[in-house]
Amino acid sequence: MKKWMLPAGVEEALPPVSWQLEDLRRKLLDYYRKSAYELVFPPLLEHLDALLTGTAQDLEQQIFKLTDPASGRLLGLRADMTPQAARIAARHYPAEAIVRLCYLGTVLRSQADDLGGPRSPRQVGCEIFGEPGIAADLEVLRVMLKTLKLAGVRGVHLDLGHVGIYRAQVASLGLDGEDEAALFDIVQRKSHPDLHEFAAARGLKPRVTRAVGELMDLHGEPKAVLARAREVLGANKTIRGALDTLAQTVGELSREMPKLPIHLDLSELRGYRYQTGMVFAAFVAGHGREIARGGRYDGVGAEFGAPRPATGFSADLNELLRLAA
Repeated sequence: MKKWMLPAGVEEALPPVSWQLEDLRRKLLDYYRKSAYELVFPPLLEHLDALLTGTAQDLEQQIFKLTDPASGRLLGLRADMTPQAARIAARHYPAEAIVRLCYLGTVLRSQADDLGGPRSPRQVGCEIFGEPGIAADLEVLRVMLKTLKLAGVRGVHLDLGHVGIYRAQVASLGLDGEDEAALFDIVQRKSHPDLHEFAAARGLKPRVTRAVGELMDLHGEPKAVLARAREVLGANKTIRGALDTLAQTVGELSREMPKLPIHLDLSELRGYRYQTGMVFAAFVAGHGREIARGGRYDGVGAEFGAPRPATGFSADLNELLRLAA
């Protein structure tokens, strides 16, 4: 019996689910093709240092590692296809100003993102390289939401944030790496008592503590959050620009999809180590984790000699099928 058991978090697909997955795969890829995204099939196995560039900085503990008997170099099984798409864009499309790529394939992770979560997601996603403006962010958001609609997922609500706001606050504090990590943890937990204790121990000015505390409380309905954010955080030019980006994004999406629930959380810092701008995630009621996520990660490709702005999203096809109405 033990020989028949799959590793925890690893699953296989059998009929009729396998046919449903194939139908959905074809439907999504047809849509991406019509939307001018080029399909790429990155390899399952790569040199480890290539897999740990850009958006993969938080993935080292999730990558299965092995030594290549041919070269002696350390290899890794991909845990996320986004950094592979960035490598492909830098290596094979260096002369193109804007590159749109899509991908779909299984990734393998040594540990799940959440307790009991999958370790072999069937990842699908789209990335835009070379476009720094909000138009690319809006395009990716539209494609992500259309992906969920094509998958049959209903009752989607969208969370928006912007890591540039927190980055601007932290930059003015002059914290070392250890203290910055401690503050990041406090902000993620939205713990005001820990914030006051942290500030007192390091002699931070009361106005600084108030500003960070305000940031932790800035979540909810977009209009109210943006108004309060401009009132208490708007003196910084970088922060004003980030708030303008969020306001424009909310306005555009609300006009196009008036029934889409949108929630702002200005202390949501998923992907903080590599994300540089707006971040977003889609949720459905009764499901404890996001069903799709993405954001801006400018500067990607620098390790390959072709730095450029980028934004994109990804989702797990298996999970989307399970959530389909």
